Amino acid sequence: MSFLDRVDKNIGKLEKRIEKEEIRISQLEEKFANKKITKAKLNIEKRKIHERIKAMRARVQVLKGITVKEKQHIEERAEEKEKKKEEKEKKKRKKKKE
Repeated sequence: MSFLDRVDKNIGKLEKRIEKEEIRISQLEEKFANKKITKAKLNIEKRKIHERIKAMRARVQVLKGITVKEKQHIEERAEEKEKKKEEKEKKKRKKKKE
């Protein structure tokens, strides 16, 4: 499993966790509507969940940035390899001409 695959897998996991947290918020709001919890309790729990969601979204952004940089790095390495091959071929041609 390559580095990019692991990062993409991690991004997927974080996005699933974000969805679960959003479902949790809707469940809290339902409990409040059914008068099972108070408004203060709802707000406290909601704030905690929103902080977790915000942190996870920040991690997702960072991981997405890492994937972009890694892809660029891979492309640069491929270009360098091509340049080296071309240089070797040029040297071989020069030697054959001489």
